[in-house]
Amino acid sequence: MLLDQILQAHGGTDRWAKLSTVTGQVAYGGPFWEFKGHADFASTETFEADLHSEHIRQVDQATGRVIVFDKKKDRVSVTAADGTLLDELTGARATFDGFTPETQWSTAQIAYFRSYATWHYLTEPFLFTWPGVEVEEVEPWTEEGQTWRVLRVTFPDSLATHSRTQFYYFDDAYLLRRMDYEPEVNGRTPVAHYIRQAGTFDGIVVPTQRHVLTRLEDRTPDLSWIPITLDLDGVKFH
Repeated sequence: MLLDQILQAHGGTDRWAKLSTVTGQVAYGGPFWEFKGHADFASTETFEADLHSEHIRQVDQATGRVIVFDKKKDRVSVTAADGTLLDELTGARATFDGFTPETQWSTAQIAYFRSYATWHYLTEPFLFTWPGVEVEEVEPWTEEGQTWRVLRVTFPDSLATHSRTQFYYFDDAYLLRRMDYEPEVNGRTPVAHYIRQAGTFDGIVVPTQRHVLTRLEDRTPDLSWIPITLDLDGVKFH
């Protein structure tokens, strides 16, 4: 089964089961953050994420601002370095109803978006084995002279994610090369999300450079601009 080969290529489920958290630094770039009204979210953050529940804490290295997202509590909070509460939301997903790609976000909304997205990126593809997650191999995709195998993954409501159904593309080494989704919080803009580099940390393969592009009707990416970039460094599993 394709999923079994993918999990093995990324470090294996036995190794993953022995781990509980991942820490490191992530630098967010691109014009998306300013477009949404929060240029200061193009920042470098220290993160700690739980591998077995949807929880992540990030600290801005420049300002000390702290963002905590906990899906079980369905709460995201943003506090200043001195502990002052700057913004918070409970049930954040419902607050995006009716939003378009042009709608600007509150501080807590952009913190929610960045938190759940980053947590997903740190736990995939092992997240695909969670209860309620449905995985199916669909027709392959040819790009850059390569044929990539594709998984259609449908997530349950118990997980905060970009869209319930997403597509993941894997190369001949069973490593992730691309993801497709339509973020519900951003008017379902079609996205082609690329893995440009990856590294192995404590036996687990982690994408270290990501470019998030818009997707055209023929499923090809719009290469004219890069709305979001993510670069990881200093990754450690515990």
